[in-house]
Amino acid sequence: MTLSQLCLLRPLLCRSFIPLARSQLGSGSVQLPPMLRSTVPPPALTRLYATKKSKAKAKGQQAKVNINASLVEDIVNLDEVKGDMATVLASLKEDYSRNLNIRTAPGALDHITVNTKDGRFPLNQLGQISMKSPQLIVVNMTGFPEATAAATQALRESSMKLNPEVDGTIIRVPIPKVTREHRENLAKLAKQFSNKAKESLRRVRSSAITQAKKSKDTVSEDTIRLIEKQVQQMADSYAADIDKQLATKTKELLG
Repeated sequence: MTLSQLCLLRPLLCRSFIPLARSQLGSGSVQLPPMLRSTVPPPALTRLYATKKSKAKAKGQQAKVNINASLVEDIVNLDEVKGDMATVLASLKEDYSRNLNIRTAPGALDHITVNTKDGRFPLNQLGQISMKSPQLIVVNMTGFPEATAAATQALRESSMKLNPEVDGTIIRVPIPKVTREHRENLAKLAKQFSNKAKESLRRVRSSAITQAKKSKDTVSEDTIRLIEKQVQQMADSYAADIDKQLATKTKELLG
């Protein structure tokens, strides 16, 4: 039997099936002939769940807080908090410049402070510093000969572990060859300075949040929460700057 002939017989078969179906309604189980049964399966029901990646992305896209500092200055001085955090970063840069040098240029001695009877002065303000060779830096103290001994002591006691030699008002500073081990030690020291700066940053953040919570009896919890978020954002930003300074200094030290 061809498909076209089967299609012509289908209405007749349906009419003959109706009485049979009515007689079986009482039993609640009506069986359709195979040719009348649908061959298309019902659509499957699926439930979609958020993945960990999408949750993390949504968490990272939380709106940032941007409070007008003048509106909450009676609760906490955000400008002052920002200034304290900036001071932490500036101190780190100064520590890097003062204590972590490869000692290959005259400028490596500029940060050394000399104690004189008239006060404390940078070495480059008391003497003329020049590099005679990659292994020798000369400090000419002719302008302030009375500070020669103090300058020599400052060089010897610096963290650079130098061994200066004095000839009248001329201080010769031999520069030892920088080894890989020395570079690695300086990189470790840079990490220590970085950790110290982050600790100072956390203290500034904690102090600001504690100050804000003191006003919980006069301002709403939502306001306190917004201030805490603002302070945390500021701390996170400066912590990222500290990490950048460490990465740059480490690359410089290790070569």
